Amino acid sequence: MWQETHRVDLCVVGGGMSGLCVAIAAARRGAKVALMQDRPMLGGNASSEVRMWICGAHGKDRRETGILEEIHLENHYRNPYQNYSIWDTILWEKAHFEENITLLLNCSCNDLKMDGNRIVSIRGWQTTTYTWHTVEADLFADCSGDSILAPLSGAEFRVGREAKSEFGETIPPDEADLKTMGNSILIQPRETHEPRPYIPPFWAYTYRTDDDLPHRAHNIRNPGNNFWWIELGGEQDTIRDAEKIRDELLKVSYGVWDHIKNQQDHGADNWDLDWVGMLPGKRESRRYVGDYIMTENDILAEGKFHDLVAFGGWSMDDHHPGGMNWPGRPTTFHKAPSPYGIPYRSLYSRNIENLFFAGRNISVTHAALSSTRVMATCSVIGQAVGTAAAIAVRDGLTPRQVYEKRLAELQQTLMEDDAWLPWHKRQVPEVSLRAKLSASHGDPEPLRNGYDRPSDEEENDWKGPLGSWIEYAFDRPTALREMRIIFDSDLNRGRRNMAASYPLNAEPRPTPETIVKSFRVEALDSAGAWQTVATESNNYQRLVRVPLAVETTAIRLIPESTWGSDAARLFALDVR
Repeated sequence: MWQETHRVDLCVVGGGMSGLCVAIAAARRGAKVALMQDRPMLGGNASSEVRMWICGAHGKDRRETGILEEIHLENHYRNPYQNYSIWDTILWEKAHFEENITLLLNCSCNDLKMDGNRIVSIRGWQTTTYTWHTVEADLFADCSGDSILAPLSGAEFRVGREAKSEFGETIPPDEADLKTMGNSILIQPRETHEPRPYIPPFWAYTYRTDDDLPHRAHNIRNPGNNFWWIELGGEQDTIRDAEKIRDELLKVSYGVWDHIKNQQDHGADNWDLDWVGMLPGKRESRRYVGDYIMTENDILAEGKFHDLVAFGGWSMDDHHPGGMNWPGRPTTFHKAPSPYGIPYRSLYSRNIENLFFAGRNISVTHAALSSTRVMATCSVIGQAVGTAAAIAVRDGLTPRQVYEKRLAELQQTLMEDDAWLPWHKRQVPEVSLRAKLSASHGDPEPLRNGYDRPSDEEENDWKGPLGSWIEYAFDRPTALREMRIIFDSDLNRGRRNMAASYPLNAEPRPTPETIVKSFRVEALDSAGAWQTVATESNNYQRLVRVPLAVETTAIRLIPESTWGSDAARLFALDVR
């Protein structure tokens, strides 16, 4: 056995989508980060081990942007046929090649040291190297889902369903209990050119008729069926009983496929069982208690908190704790507005001074969790926590002090990094506001209005034919170091980032046609001639920062091609 010690600014425990976004956001803003993940890959429930979709806010133009959108667009570009091995490496490289991140995979946190109400260090066992890793840090972020740092540190947490009366909610039961939403094992079928027989294992359950699977849609040709309803464990302890729950879920999963293939005609003759998970995806376990506990009523009121730093918009999707043992509908979709705000005060511990959290373990009631738990929402929460942590590191603050002293900066920084905050306006750089803005086609003024996507009232965009230009002109020579651009990545494209089944002749999901692929930046020289100062021939991202080192009286952007659209569309163009 070996021992290693790492000294960083921020230690993130858990490398699911929320933890990954925490680590990236903090590292890019200057913090030294250690990311400890107990699995061999990143992504959590979105990884190849579980294969759950990254779901988020419903509705037109509500897609989550920022770091999550960057990752999705990388996947569209590199992985249009949705290969899970490629997806895993895309998530891995985002952390592995980030300069300020020390990545510790296959490393399970199981101990920590405290100094009063502060965490000083954590300790994890790395199974592949037989090494104990100790991480010392000023700040910690628990993104483990199961909130492993809570019982180790004494942080306050909750488990189960509150009574209706505690917060005046309508979704919970009359009496509080320890029941939760359960765990799921997903299955993925693949269509072949010829019939494929299936022999179930002797231990698989048998479902002879569709009546044995009430309210559980299992149409093999429905690309929207990822078998999320193969769920158990909500009436047990989803942490303590995890192994027993997995064993039962395997019996159910192979039995469901036996039913589809052998028990009745489901048109599945040419379909094969391509993959079955061995790691259940978990929906609920421990939830931290922060300075604020967000409730069902907050969601219904649209969450218009003064400290809004993230948003949701998924229905309050409350799975029955009985799962497959419950003959009724497996979940109830309670309406929720989209968007609704999520407050910063729900993202750090009430009683542990230097502890953040992000993901499904934030400070919410069970009813609110039924919406906030989905991974796109968890990802934008993660970006908020990582950004807050970087500010705290820079200024020597606690998470609570960021709320007290740097809240406005946190919100503006998030919007600068393309994390949308509903009902908030991004501050446009003063040099852009003072300049004269013109274009060869259309009205460019929306590009500096501080709203980087369509709203319910305005498009907030500029559109122009390829080869047209947008120009900033200054009344004196001005030194510029960067151009910030928000292109159109089609926020209303299909939500399913990865496949749930593999039919023959499946259509690819490539880079959105609307994104500008190639462009050039020109600046006016002292002789009055336009000179090219930057070019890009293969852009596939929404947020683009173009480094500049130029002094000029005018600068312009010229979109030259897209990934398929016959015109260019932008939502922001800043210079600084």
